[in-house]
Amino acid sequence: MAKVTRDDVARLAGTSTAVVSYVINNGPRPVAPATREKVLAAIEQLGYRPNSVAQAMASRRTNLIGMVVPDARQPFFAEMAHAVERAASERGKLVLIGNSDYVDDREVHYVRAFLGMRVSGLILVSQGPSQRAAEEFAAMEGAKVVLLHRRPEAIDDVAVVTDDVGGAEAAVRHLLEVHGHPYVVCFGGPVESPAPGDPVIDHVEGWERAMSAHGLPTEPHLVDAPFHRYGAYEVAVELLRSENRPPAIFCSTDDQAIGVLRAAREVGLRVPQDLAVAGFDDVPEAALADPPLTTVASDRDAMARAAVDLVLDDSLMVPGSDTERVRKFESRLVVRRSCGCGEPSA
Repeated sequence: MAKVTRDDVARLAGTSTAVVSYVINNGPRPVAPATREKVLAAIEQLGYRPNSVAQAMASRRTNLIGMVVPDARQPFFAEMAHAVERAASERGKLVLIGNSDYVDDREVHYVRAFLGMRVSGLILVSQGPSQRAAEEFAAMEGAKVVLLHRRPEAIDDVAVVTDDVGGAEAAVRHLLEVHGHPYVVCFGGPVESPAPGDPVIDHVEGWERAMSAHGLPTEPHLVDAPFHRYGAYEVAVELLRSENRPPAIFCSTDDQAIGVLRAAREVGLRVPQDLAVAGFDDVPEAALADPPLTTVASDRDAMARAAVDLVLDDSLMVPGSDTERVRKFESRLVVRRSCGCGEPSA
């Protein structure tokens, strides 16, 4: 069966191929409503499918959005990627996702590949202060890049973030003030990973603020732990079996907190009677943990929509002060049973 072409659509609709192009591409010239209906009817009748690759080559822009995350296996990044995909779909775009695996070379590889494919924009959840990624953005003139979740020092593009400091402080103050714990241990990230712009640094800062407000020392209570549950579990087992077993633990990520809950069961501790636990991210699994996990939630859907809008709408990508180029969303404490409260909060 012969392939249906744009000329075939034009003949059936009684228009020129240029008008067919205007209808398919929504411009650059307007088309009368009646003519548009004829073209759409011809497309439907003939089963015509535009060549998206050819369109992209002609317009020098595809209907794709590139997104780079550190590790889509981690629940938080999986949720964020899904939220971006939903927001992009509402705008008629597809999302290509690459995993940097916290490796700078791999992050640069995906940045270079996506920008080379002429994506409509790039959403980057960077694993760290990537000077090389910043150089790629500068080399690709006109590239629209939005940083999501964190803003590395080396990259000054528009960023969409949450109030990590305030959220962490609220969680720790809850453990200290509502439940009366004498102090709270903090599970930060791995020793080599924290850098300015890293949300984990902000989570630790929020913990430090809450501890300092109560006149409590922080240095002996900050624990280096991997971001994922398996590594956090191993660190927690050793800590909970030691003479310095803490009364409460605040984790920089929910994945860490889930590992801590498993470690507590391993060593025979009851949560929250013997150990209170709180996390950060409010991944779906947090509500199903045993016991359900008290955590800090960010509005991932609103953040994803903001990031997609920024990469697609030129009018939103206006230069400004550093403060104006950071879109910060509020975080909120979600109270469940792992901290010692009875019923989940609304």
